[in-house]
Amino acid sequence: MEYVQTTLDAIRNAIWGIPLLLLLLGTGVYLTFLLKGVQFRYLGYAIKQVFAKQHADSEGDISHFEALMTSLAGAIGTGTIVGVATAVTLGGLGAMFWMWVTAFFGMATKYAESLLAVKYRELDSRNEMIGGPMQYIERGLGWKWMAAVFAILGAIAAIGTGNLVQVNSIAEAVNETWAFDPWITGVVLAILTGIVIMGGVKSIGHVAGILVPIMAIFYIIGGLVIIVLNYSEIPGVFSNIFYSAFNGQAAVGGVAGASVMMAIQMGVSRSVFSNEAGLGISSIAAAAARTDSPGRQAMINMTGALLSTIIVCTITGLVLGVTGVIGTTHSSGNAVTGATLALRAFDTLPGGMYIVTIGLILFAFTTVIAWAYYGEKCCEYLFGARSVIIYRILFTLLVIPGAALKIEMVWSFADAMNGLMVIPNLLALIGLSTVIVKETRRFLQQVQEEQKA
Repeated sequence: MEYVQTTLDAIRNAIWGIPLLLLLLGTGVYLTFLLKGVQFRYLGYAIKQVFAKQHADSEGDISHFEALMTSLAGAIGTGTIVGVATAVTLGGLGAMFWMWVTAFFGMATKYAESLLAVKYRELDSRNEMIGGPMQYIERGLGWKWMAAVFAILGAIAAIGTGNLVQVNSIAEAVNETWAFDPWITGVVLAILTGIVIMGGVKSIGHVAGILVPIMAIFYIIGGLVIIVLNYSEIPGVFSNIFYSAFNGQAAVGGVAGASVMMAIQMGVSRSVFSNEAGLGISSIAAAAARTDSPGRQAMINMTGALLSTIIVCTITGLVLGVTGVIGTTHSSGNAVTGATLALRAFDTLPGGMYIVTIGLILFAFTTVIAWAYYGEKCCEYLFGARSVIIYRILFTLLVIPGAALKIEMVWSFADAMNGLMVIPNLLALIGLSTVIVKETRRFLQQVQEEQKA
């Protein structure tokens, strides 16, 4: 098993090297420049559209709010708790800075992905919308082979990133809090997952529309209470974040020192894991939205990166920083990381560990059901509508062993799959950049006409 872990780590590190980091950040910067900072200029408008009434001529399977919540369900998972804890353990608090940078530019990337997903979507044989990177790569660029590559990676990544990582983190948190056997947790989660995903996107969208807002508010309030109670530590934490982002982090307790490169690597990869900007996979949810314009849903979906990374991940990072748990060790001498580190940080507040456990269960479970939808759409693209039920059954059954897997191995596999998905998606965004600009201009003209009316 140690050999497998070492191999996976080597593959993960090779994929998430300087070329991919530059491609991710570079694409975000390029789209931000091309769209004249649309994520900043129209952020207020975008937030208003989340709660606005649907236009009468809207087409799609679920409401634009449910589409955003499904997208957020896929993003606000363990990445916002366990991912941040892992990032600051391996990359130091400086990783937080690079998470923010990636997220701000990633909003433009997420906007572009969602816009193309809606523009190039089509009805499948079940009369449901199917869209996402595989659709805009094939229909927009004519690169069917690359679309197939993305779909294969997406179907596999849904099992790793959206299933195994999430379930494993739930099992760890539940075992730490209530001493439940991981296998029991796995069976319970498999049953719940099967019930939801067998109902299709409407069932998933409905559950996400209820659970995501509740869990986000619940977690944010709990985190803010801890931060306020430790307000005297806030300046030092921010100072550490900005300093170590450019100078590296010295060894802390049981955690080895981290280089600037490690801070950047962990920050960028965990930002992508927490908001999915660049992966393209969450645009599959945007494609299912009832909307009258690709631009409108793109505006709505780009707000997801703001909430998942800039707000929720920051809450987690600050809680870890102000409580001083970074660098603590197990009795074995190994550094505490992942869900256990977050639990220790929140446990400084009476009942705080329950905030993490319940929040993690809800975060991760909604991520599981959202990624099940992404995976089935990728599978449908490859093998047709008949393959969907087979994928749903396989996905559900894999929840059980996922609860007992070694977490380091799961994370390495998930990171590798995410990195591979980024490449065809970003190449497609660059290749279709003129389409993105044209559609954006058309929509912004529509917005101006609406505001005059």
